[in-house]
Amino acid sequence: MSEHVLVINAGSSSLKYSLMDTGSGDAVASGLVEKIGEDQSHHVHHGPSGDAEDDQAVADHEAALEAAVRAFEKHGPALDSVDIVAVGHRVVHGGDRFAEPALVDNDLIAAVNDLVPLAPLHNPANLEGIEVARRLFPDLPHVAVFDTAFHQTLPPYAYTYAVPASWLDDYGIRRYGFHGTSHAFVSEQAARLLDRDPGEVNVIVLHLGNGCSATAVRAGKSVDTSMGMTPLEGLVMGTRSGDLDPAIHGHLARVADRTAEETDRALNKESGLKGLTGVNDFREVSRRRADGDESAQLAFDVYCYRLKKYIGAYYAVLGTVDAIVFTAGVGQNSAEVRAAALDGLESLGIHLDPARNADLGGVLAGAFVSTDDSPVAVLVIPTNEEWQIARQAVEVLSR
Repeated sequence: MSEHVLVINAGSSSLKYSLMDTGSGDAVASGLVEKIGEDQSHHVHHGPSGDAEDDQAVADHEAALEAAVRAFEKHGPALDSVDIVAVGHRVVHGGDRFAEPALVDNDLIAAVNDLVPLAPLHNPANLEGIEVARRLFPDLPHVAVFDTAFHQTLPPYAYTYAVPASWLDDYGIRRYGFHGTSHAFVSEQAARLLDRDPGEVNVIVLHLGNGCSATAVRAGKSVDTSMGMTPLEGLVMGTRSGDLDPAIHGHLARVADRTAEETDRALNKESGLKGLTGVNDFREVSRRRADGDESAQLAFDVYCYRLKKYIGAYYAVLGTVDAIVFTAGVGQNSAEVRAAALDGLESLGIHLDPARNADLGGVLAGAFVSTDDSPVAVLVIPTNEEWQIARQAVEVLSR
């Protein structure tokens, strides 16, 4: 019988869950409860017999997880009919304390709670998901998998900001990086497609979804990444600005009487593609661009130019690059982004095959979109963070 892990990702007003087959990487069933705490919540469960949806009030995360358990019972598979060995939890911020997944205990919960100031929107929700799941599944081991863990191999010169040294000790101000679970999975899969050991290859991974990040991976380890102390830094994203002059905060405080909180919210929730076009969905930006919308064209150009800058920077960091990998919603589905981001980089040994790039023919296990003779492979690999969390949960249990 295959081993399974129930993977839980608790957001501030949502709960996402997947029952993962740790051997195949398949989601036996999955679901999402949204708008928790509102007058009407939405719950969709993807089971063996199809999708089931339900709209009714879900008061809190405990009620959401109870609804998920009922959905498993009603629409399958019943949780007591499969061999569940652990519950794996996504935790956004592990600070510099967690360089690998860890078994959940009271000390871990206290440590994650201490890190709330670094991730005030995410860690409290992650903790609530853990506490609820421990009550509902008291006989199963629970494992926390941290988004920041993969980036704990960054050297000091890569994670240190040139600010007063006391800021690091007093306030934890440094680069942490995020999307680590995705970057770890995708870089490992890239090595597999190249038929090489991860310890032998250098890869630039571009995780492009509503949130976007780039990571330089040398011999299987993250050595630089675009997101910083928070997920705001780096690439242009759906609603986040990415890199910008830090003096903008002070300037807006002086000339527009904006508070730090107002500017912070605008940069996280009202910027990026949304700030430039009014929408954060890249598919809508693409449709508007195709119709000749000038703001959509500018947003596309800004987005891809930033990508190209990071590819060049991380090429310099790594010295030699074996592959550039695109993943997540935009990375996997936008041939135009891949082409624009790599345009003009042929002198670096990056040769995109236009036909392959335009028609992937299905990329369940990954696909090459570079020419056969390209010194640097260009790959499109679907990320599978849930499988990575499940695998890491099992690894923790085997220690």
